[in-house]
Amino acid sequence: MFFKLAIGALSAAVAFLQVNAESHTVTFNNKCGRGTPHLYSQTGQLLSTGGAWTSNGEALGLIAFLQTGGCGNNGEGCTLVEATLKNGGSAADISLISPHEFSVTSGFGYYDGCDGSGTDCTSASCPKAYRQPNDNFAIVGCGANNVNLAITFCD
Repeated sequence: MFFKLAIGALSAAVAFLQVNAESHTVTFNNKCGRGTPHLYSQTGQLLSTGGAWTSNGEALGLIAFLQTGGCGNNGEGCTLVEATLKNGGSAADISLISPHEFSVTSGFGYYDGCDGSGTDCTSASCPKAYRQPNDNFAIVGCGANNVNLAITFCD
């Protein structure tokens, strides 16, 4: 009898963890007709070259850009989308802090939570982008759990 109760309790615990597991997906929509979306982790690992990427847990310090042949390995010379996706405290922004610079129209938006929140950078003057390290107005936050992020180029 004890064995059956222990197995039952273990099964319930595993089911609870699976239901409450943190997960986030980053998707791309490249409307430019050229280039390849790149998504990197904070450790410099290439996570995606255009396909959807899903984390099993927090996704901290992500960077994304459209590699058109003129971008460095960390998106230098190109428009950069930065994101951290974590339950209760996701944040994303567009960075044009040197050595990053406007290359293509870029934008992002949250979905499956905080729908409609995001920003677009449509020109080199991009008023909603980071230009200096203290331009915190550029951050778009989201407090939803398991929120996802769509990044679009040339919209």
